[in-house]
Amino acid sequence: MNADDVRVPRAQAGSSPQHLLTTVLGEYLDSSDADLPSAAVIAILREFGISESSARAALSRLVKRGLIATRRKGRSPVYHLTPQAIAKHRSRMRHFLNFGSHPTPWTGEWVLASFSVPNAGQASRHALRRSLTALGFVGLYDSVWIRPGSDAAPAREALHALLHHVEGARWSVLHARFDEEAGLHGPASAYDLTSLASAYSIFVEQYAELRAAARNGEVDPARALVARTSAMDSWRKFADVDPDLPPHLLPQPWPRQEARETFLDIHTTLGSLAQARLIEVATPHWPDAASWITHFQASRDSSRPEPTGGKHGGGPLAG
Repeated sequence: MNADDVRVPRAQAGSSPQHLLTTVLGEYLDSSDADLPSAAVIAILREFGISESSARAALSRLVKRGLIATRRKGRSPVYHLTPQAIAKHRSRMRHFLNFGSHPTPWTGEWVLASFSVPNAGQASRHALRRSLTALGFVGLYDSVWIRPGSDAAPAREALHALLHHVEGARWSVLHARFDEEAGLHGPASAYDLTSLASAYSIFVEQYAELRAAARNGEVDPARALVARTSAMDSWRKFADVDPDLPPHLLPQPWPRQEARETFLDIHTTLGSLAQARLIEVATPHWPDAASWITHFQASRDSSRPEPTGGKHGGGPLAG
């Protein structure tokens, strides 16, 4: 099994217990050697208003997904992150923390996926559209999907996997350049950039009070844990849905930088407080908690990673 085989729960509106647990584990644990008792997990999730039964169900689901595993230690089994999950967490955290730090170098190249599916393959067509959306593609026309960049392999794999068994289906993957990128009929028009800009602005407004309180030292550890996790959960959605178009295709002013600065202030300022709260609630059930619980420290300079944490913290994670 490699890191890509670990199935991380999809982001969704409002965090399910398993998605919330995935966020917390990804943010605050960075070693597959840490033996995590279920009682500690229950205590941690209680901080977010999650019941014991829901916490146990979340643990069970994450075991089935390959994110965590169990091993016997004394009378009761303990949980640990798998090495594959650690690799996945690190990759995802780099993506979340570095997203928006600088414009993506632009070559003018787009990947274009075109397909034709007979009516009998309607279910496969819907599945393909979901898959292409997850890969960052957007529908330019009904059966013509595009994404910026030059990596066509994921699209080829998705098309083959979902359509090879559909009789009469045809597909092509191309590299394209548009004569009028920013025009009314160019690729930028396929994106709902107005709604994305609005979502960034709402994020800034939603977290303005917390940002100010964090800067002024007015957030206690209990609030820091929940608020920092909420901010990350909100920010990570942008990293997954923003197509990261070059500046000349974006409406101006573009609010992403202000949203990123808001997130960085909260995430950086509250990191140690949130870590301290996790240690406080976990230690009665997990005496070694202080040795293992860590936190990611984002850097405004993505070339200078600043991980920090417990005695057994891992290597560079945020660069």
